[in-house]
Order: sequence, then C-alpha cells, then structure tokens
Amino acid sequence: MLCDFHTHTLLSDGNLTPLELIRRASVAGYRAVAITDHVGSGSLARVVQETRQDCALARAHWDILAIPGVELTHMPPSTLAETARKAKELGASLVVVHGETPVEPVIRGTNLAAVQCPFVDILAHPGRLTAEEATLASQNGVFIEITTRRGHCLSNIDVASAAKQSDARVLLNSDAHSPDDLLSPELIASTARAAGFDNSLLNHVLETNTSLLLERIQSSLR
Repeated sequence: MLCDFHTHTLLSDGNLTPLELIRRASVAGYRAVAITDHVGSGSLARVVQETRQDCALARAHWDILAIPGVELTHMPPSTLAETARKAKELGASLVVVHGETPVEPVIRGTNLAAVQCPFVDILAHPGRLTAEEATLASQNGVFIEITTRRGHCLSNIDVASAAKQSDARVLLNSDAHSPDDLLSPELIASTARAAGFDNSLLNHVLETNTSLLLERIQSSLR
C-alpha cells in the first residue's frame, strides 16, 4: 500500500503542478498522495482552494486518492492552532506542521504546539522529538513523520526512538519536491533500516498506521 502524506508542488517550492505530481504518483503505483504545500496565514485560502480543485479532478478520473492538504511552515507556535482550524474549515483534509528539523531555523515550541492541536494530523520532520512531545502526540492522535527527504532525515533514528518509547504513531513520507523524490519500495526499505525499524515495525507503519490516517481523511472527503 504505497501512500505518501507529504508532497510539494509549484504552489509552493515543488517542481510540478498538483495534477502532474498526482499523475506521476498514480503511474508509480501510489494508492494515495497528499498535496501539502507550504502555507502561512496569508496564502492559506488560495492554496487550499486550488489544491482541492485539482485533487477532486484527479479523484474523478484516476484510480488514486488525491488528498488536499497544507503544511503550516515557520509560523509562530501560538498561531498554529487557529491556522490549523481555519485550514480544516476551508476544506483541507490533512494538516501537516513543519517541525523543528535540524537543517532549518524553525521556531522552538513548534513541535509542542503541533502535538497539542486537535486540528493537526502530522508533525513532519520534528528533529529532536522530546519524550513529552512524543507522549502528547500519542495521546492526541498526531502522527509523527519519518522522512526520506535529504537533510530532514538526519534525525530519523532519534525521532523513531522517541516515538517507539511513547507508542506515538509513525508514518513514512517523502516530502517530495520533484518526481525523483517519490517513494519506492527500495527507498522505503532503506530509510526504515537507517531509522532502526525491523520488518514488523515497518509493516505496522505502512499498513496499520497508514490505514488509520486514511480512514480519518476519507471521512472528510465524503
């Protein structure tokens, strides 16, 4: 079940239009792909509207679940909850928060604000994930991302360890910005090994956790 809940298009810093990225994912064998372009409060409404239209068109014509979402990026932590709520009201089926990756100057406190928010679905590339943050993510149903994205992936092993200790739900996403970044079975396997996953845990991530998030998303698309 090849699913990816974190990708970018020309609506932010990706290389392809939403429809082209969805089509590339479909041809690559994806069952589901989320378009989660970077947004702030000013671009939120426009990006959600354009993404919803292209995802609806793709779902109507191709055998892939195209999911309209956003990635709240470099926002003051105190504004995340309200912006995530607004994103859901505007029709985003998935809200990702750009976590405290070690390769960007993300504001400290972003991870904590994200895992406490009922409108956030995924905390992406969180960098140093604390035990408190991992526990809150587990309690509040926020998924924690293991990423194949260069740079961001440097903290995967620490993120995976913190998530396992707290029983937080983990996903493996591409954070794709070009078609070359899309997931493949080989890329998934190598990333999982580097993060310390055994086959049993990887299967749990790819099957159980993915199915749980898909159920949540599909209810919002009805």
